[in-house]
Amino acid sequence: MHAPLPPKAQPWREEAAATAALAGPLILTNVAQSAINATDVVLLGWLGATQLAASSIGINLYIAFLIFGMGLVMAASPILARQLGRRRHSVREVRRTVRQTMWAAATITVPTWLLLWQAEPILRLLGQEPALSAQAAVFVRPLMFGFLPALLYLVLRAFVAALEQPNWALAISVAGVIANALINYVLIFGAGPIPQLGLFGAGLGSALTQTLMFLGMAAVVMLHPRFRRYRLFGRFWRADWPRYVEVWRLGLPIALTLSLEVTLFIAAVFLMGLIGTTSIAAHAIAIQIASLTFMVPLGLSQAVTVRVGLAYGRGDPIGITRAGWTAFTMAIAFMAAMALVMFAIPEALVRLFLDVKLPENQAVLPLAVSFLYLAALFQVFDGAQSVGAGMLRGLQDTTVPMIFAGFGYWVIGIGTAVWLGFGLGWEGVGIWIGLAAGLAVVSVLMLWRWSRRERMGLTP
Repeated sequence: MHAPLPPKAQPWREEAAATAALAGPLILTNVAQSAINATDVVLLGWLGATQLAASSIGINLYIAFLIFGMGLVMAASPILARQLGRRRHSVREVRRTVRQTMWAAATITVPTWLLLWQAEPILRLLGQEPALSAQAAVFVRPLMFGFLPALLYLVLRAFVAALEQPNWALAISVAGVIANALINYVLIFGAGPIPQLGLFGAGLGSALTQTLMFLGMAAVVMLHPRFRRYRLFGRFWRADWPRYVEVWRLGLPIALTLSLEVTLFIAAVFLMGLIGTTSIAAHAIAIQIASLTFMVPLGLSQAVTVRVGLAYGRGDPIGITRAGWTAFTMAIAFMAAMALVMFAIPEALVRLFLDVKLPENQAVLPLAVSFLYLAALFQVFDGAQSVGAGMLRGLQDTTVPMIFAGFGYWVIGIGTAVWLGFGLGWEGVGIWIGLAAGLAVVSVLMLWRWSRRERMGLTP
């Protein structure tokens, strides 16, 4: 028999269990979401390095817009958690928040579609090769119609997560991975009467998958007894401007924070494009592997926003402290383990995404391995900044973290990448060192603010 834990340890154990129960399905959901993009990378990698490079710059342009929209709708999580912390059965307030977050998603979609339709001239303006830019646009134009369903799915995922019922989102995401693999394989390579559509098929298949995932999630919240009583889609057209403004007030800084981080990595892709196609392909593989590991701290970040937000709504500063540090410890432990894996078997990981039998891929393999070594170095920093931001969001604190992100990612990160990559001629290796430097600075600033939250008046 195990000796009983002392009384002071029990609340921490309970918090760890609650965080794991909430974060586990969210992590797996994020892995499933990432697996959808990974599937596209694998399938297009089978076509060749040129198609992989074109899809890489295309998907990164799309993600630049998608991340902004994701950040905007992420405002639903802290608002819902605060409301449910104050009053557990707050049906009307929950419904108001979900509806107006969907309105915000629809608002941002139209200008996004207009811009993504011009993907080719935008990419050429950013210095990408004309041939690659044209092929990337072929991929982006069908893909962009998955933008709104993707955001609406995320709103509904935040709703079920705030009610601490994330398994439904996980089930829909797993189904999405399977559907995406089947649909994209058929559309990319052709089958029976369906012709081979290549890059266009990959974009179309991903858009169809996002639409199916939203429809599946909508069916769950409309039919399941646990969610049905909120009547989320009833009288959906009715305006609620105060809540709409609140979503934008809290969500816009989150959107900008995430955009500053993700566009750091997207800028790295475009900088790689200035070096050559081999560098883009190697970077696409290394960043995909790093993105898969990042799904765990991302899920913990989403969970800690809810856990801290519930304690914040209750006016419980001890609960806030416990929720924040529990998730942070979990994230750091996992990312340290992943760094060791990347150091131990980098070539085996890269080969999962690359057909080394193709002559054009021979130069990609060693370069991707060198990038993966550098990705291992920033694993802990990446986890720390992500969970740190989630902890602060639970306190409704989003504006100052946005400023931290701007300084860390675009002054330190990009500044170091350009200086080392082009000024000193370190090329791709210098760009990856810049990424690590930006993440390290932001993680330190986020934790400094969290540690001083009581002095700054962020807690009740």
